[in-house]
Amino acid sequence: MEEAKDIVGISVPFAAGILLSASFPWHFAVAAASLPLAALLMYAGKRARSSVPFLLLFLLLGAFCHSSSMVAGHSDRLYFQKWLSAFSGMIDSLPFPHQGTRALVRALLTGRRDMLSRDTVQVFRDAGASHILALSGLHLGIICLLAGSALSILGRSRTASVLRSGFLILFAAAYTLMTGASPSTVRALLFTSIAEAARHSPGRKASPASVWCTALLVQLVLRPDSISSTGFRLSYLAMLGIFVLFPRLEAWYPSGGRSGRFDPFRRIWSAVALSCSCQAFTAPLVWFTFHTFPKHFILTNLLALPLTELLMACSIGALAASALHARTLGSMLTGAADAISCKLLWCLQTIAGM
Repeated sequence: MEEAKDIVGISVPFAAGILLSASFPWHFAVAAASLPLAALLMYAGKRARSSVPFLLLFLLLGAFCHSSSMVAGHSDRLYFQKWLSAFSGMIDSLPFPHQGTRALVRALLTGRRDMLSRDTVQVFRDAGASHILALSGLHLGIICLLAGSALSILGRSRTASVLRSGFLILFAAAYTLMTGASPSTVRALLFTSIAEAARHSPGRKASPASVWCTALLVQLVLRPDSISSTGFRLSYLAMLGIFVLFPRLEAWYPSGGRSGRFDPFRRIWSAVALSCSCQAFTAPLVWFTFHTFPKHFILTNLLALPLTELLMACSIGALAASALHARTLGSMLTGAADAISCKLLWCLQTIAGM
């Protein structure tokens, strides 16, 4: 009986939200506003002991699903192309000493790989780092981490926390739509949105299993055909490995107690455990689909992923400095990004030659 009530309590407001969204022509505005409103609603209902916020939450979720599906169906609209072209133009305007750096940064931040040379693409493929070039949840996660750090200037109050979550969700949604809304970036957007909304929910804690299942459900509601996408499958399998296997592997490293001292070997072990957890769950699908397996995936991820994060951080900082006309800072960050790009390519070339 309780399960039936739960189904009715979810399906009725969800359907009402879809109907409400269908009655409005401004699908992008509804999609952009529904998730931040859900976060505000959960925050406002912290002290309330009522099912009304829960019902309204699924009403907003239904509106988001319908409006997002309409937006995704028209992702080739002019304004999305304008956003992406303008952002690509900003990257192209940065004075990188090496042409290859500009092409690599453009691929990492926008997903456009048309400027990459065949040799560069082959190096990434041979080193088992092709996933770095494919715009995915990894890239959106890095960008959201940087955006969250920038939004820390809002303060630590409850209101500032809600505003930060709302801005972060809006930013992630805009970036996802601008770059084409690939299945893996949509998955990362949903994970971010659910986690941020749950942070402000009344007495609720988002478990990894609930976040994974909710994101999977919502994404399949939005685009049922996503299930046939290899990127979709790999993305969810990798996250399943992180949630299921990673905590167990990481726990093998002996605890350092409460000393609080920085332990570089623990950081290395965590990176190795994370890489192994992802590979353990994605390797069967990779082998079945591509008939290959990255032999040096641990070494590649240990070296390439931190360099990729630094490259993206420096590049975004250089773009921000350029927009603010901070020439000295922009020049320093551009030079740092170029040096990191060269080091990344050198590392991958060395691994590919093994």
